[in-house]
Amino acid sequence: MNQKPSSAFIGASWVALGAGLIGYLIGLWRSDMMLSEKGYYFTVLMYGLFSVVSLQKAVRDRLEGVPVTDIYFGLAWFSSLLSILLLGVGLWNAALLPSEKGFYAFSFLLALFAVITVQKNTRDNQSFKKSDTAE
Repeated sequence: MNQKPSSAFIGASWVALGAGLIGYLIGLWRSDMMLSEKGYYFTVLMYGLFSVVSLQKAVRDRLEGVPVTDIYFGLAWFSSLLSILLLGVGLWNAALLPSEKGFYAFSFLLALFAVITVQKNTRDNQSFKKSDTAE
């Protein structure tokens, strides 16, 4: 039985995604970093978002019996962890204040968590609509 996510949960997920993304991007925009550094942090964010959505889909597919190859499943995990490692290494070596490093780390993790939740809600809504029309 598919259960539709509540409107409050969907809204909270989108707010969290917006807060993480907008905070991170405003921080990049206003920073005194070189353009190449900003590009690195932006690319790591986009890579992270894509990889965790891919991982969430692969995990969900497996739970629902949809075939997912082991290599793809492993690559999704590897990519997700690699994006976090790349951010960590970048921040470790950055000439930023510790408070700035913490800001980027937590807004990045918030965005990753929130995009997983938004993807889950989207898939749950689709499953609910399919099961509702099938009955």
